[in-house]
Amino acid sequence: MKKLQRNCLVLIAASLCAPATTRAQQDIPNAEQSVTQDQKLIVTNRLTFSARVGFNIKAQFSGFSSLPTPGSTRRTPGGDAYNYDDGYVLTDNSGNFGGQTWYWGYDDSSRQISGNNILMSRSTAASGAGAAAVDGDPSYGGELMFRHLLSSRDDGMQLGIEMAGNYQNLSMENSSTLVANAMKTSYPFGFTPGTTPPSATAGSPYLGSYQGPGFVMNATPGAPITTLMPGAASIQGHRQFDADLWGMRLGLYVEYPATTWLKFSLSGGAAMAVVDADVSWSERAIIGGASGSIVSGSGHSERAQWGFYVAGNAFWDFSEHWGVTAGVQFQSLQDFTQSYGGRSVTLDLGRSIFATLGISYNF
Repeated sequence: MKKLQRNCLVLIAASLCAPATTRAQQDIPNAEQSVTQDQKLIVTNRLTFSARVGFNIKAQFSGFSSLPTPGSTRRTPGGDAYNYDDGYVLTDNSGNFGGQTWYWGYDDSSRQISGNNILMSRSTAASGAGAAAVDGDPSYGGELMFRHLLSSRDDGMQLGIEMAGNYQNLSMENSSTLVANAMKTSYPFGFTPGTTPPSATAGSPYLGSYQGPGFVMNATPGAPITTLMPGAASIQGHRQFDADLWGMRLGLYVEYPATTWLKFSLSGGAAMAVVDADVSWSERAIIGGASGSIVSGSGHSERAQWGFYVAGNAFWDFSEHWGVTAGVQFQSLQDFTQSYGGRSVTLDLGRSIFATLGISYNF
């Protein structure tokens, strides 16, 4: 009898404990189930505003050969300006009777006498100057991006579409001195064979007068001789390039959750930017110590450039609707090239890098 009573008590206790045990097992899922459930949290729409810093955007100026020829500031004893770099040949008081003049002078007889001719030279800036590079790192702007979910998998990976509008301000300047080639043109002035012109040295040039008399030579030169002088000229000046870039991006993204609140994504697609540019410059050529007149100019142009982008982002959602984001973008657009009054300016947008940091709203 006692044995039967004990068995009944055991059966009653087991029947009371079994539901409690079942409920406990149902209420406490294992860790793997919890993580999987968290990873299935889905963000259907995400709106992000970010500060944007750009790197590796550069501009180049070219087209310096159009600068005016440096003029000599030297004067003859009579106060007239030199008409050659290394001398002068002017009209004397006889009006250059017989096609000859004694109103001439030169700097170096050992260098300028060639046979029965005296060489007078002029130098001009020529092609050969390298482009003046203008580096705009870093540039600052902002971006507004919208993402919409297209599909998601059981492991939490999401595929969606993203579109963004951005603005970037560029301000670049360059004041370097450039080395350029010069073109030397020598004009031969003949004198009577068997005669010897007065000697001249760098420290003691020959200076013929207007009144004369003096050693005469032909007042009209023969066929000129042209010589290229590499690196004989320099270009001094200041160049300024300012532009507003209004951009858009459209592409697909893949997002994967690392934890409940931390997600990483990769994206890519088409990109474009409207370049609204203002350019100005002020330059002069210097050859042999003589400075040319200053040339300045400016210009404005606007054009859309097209290309592509790839980006990586990290999102940390600190609440159901709000989060912070950081990312890196690589963008490749067509180069922007424009001519302004004899100058050509090229903006290199082919390897632009942007760092972003912002806040996002999920809904």
